[in-house]
Amino acid sequence: MRILFQGDSITDGGRDRSDCHHLGGGYAYYAAREIQSRHPYLELEFMNYGLSGRQSGDLVSCWKEQCTDLQPDFVSVLIGVNDTWHRAEKREWLPNQKFEENYQYILEEIKRKTNAKILMLEQFLLPVQDKEFFREDVFPKILITRKLARQYADAFIPLDGIFAAACVERDVQYWSEDGVHPTLNSCKLIGTLYANAFDHIYYKK
Repeated sequence: MRILFQGDSITDGGRDRSDCHHLGGGYAYYAAREIQSRHPYLELEFMNYGLSGRQSGDLVSCWKEQCTDLQPDFVSVLIGVNDTWHRAEKREWLPNQKFEENYQYILEEIKRKTNAKILMLEQFLLPVQDKEFFREDVFPKILITRKLARQYADAFIPLDGIFAAACVERDVQYWSEDGVHPTLNSCKLIGTLYANAFDHIYYKK
């Protein structure tokens, strides 16, 4: 079974980009470790094509080579925060309609050109002071992600909501130093949530 991780720096996790099987030190690593421990009898191939700085439009550009041509059995996508962050200085936000078009394109390509199951992970923003104004653009795009998940996803992890609750239990810095990039604690949490979603899909089939 070929499992493909796709996304931005949160998925990249400092991986060795010369080797797509190198998972980095982020949530992809912990998800793979958890899945392997739960399913020792499965032949599993994990591939990480997450890349720091990516936006939804970047996935459109690389999707044939880095997704559909690979014919994965399971694809996860975590994208969206850079669509906001890269435009935050001038607040010249990417139109929500364009974000939706980009995201829907990659999901349609998975559905039409592969037999892969789809796991969507919601983009998230933790409450840190210097990025509070990001929320005006992030939240409408989160709502788009949720809408697309209802249409395309076999499983969905609502990370923005999960981290909102988590920040009540623990200080924000426990989960992220800058409000976007996860700490080791967050990576382990996302990894477990990912493995749970994988099991949900696997045992449902």
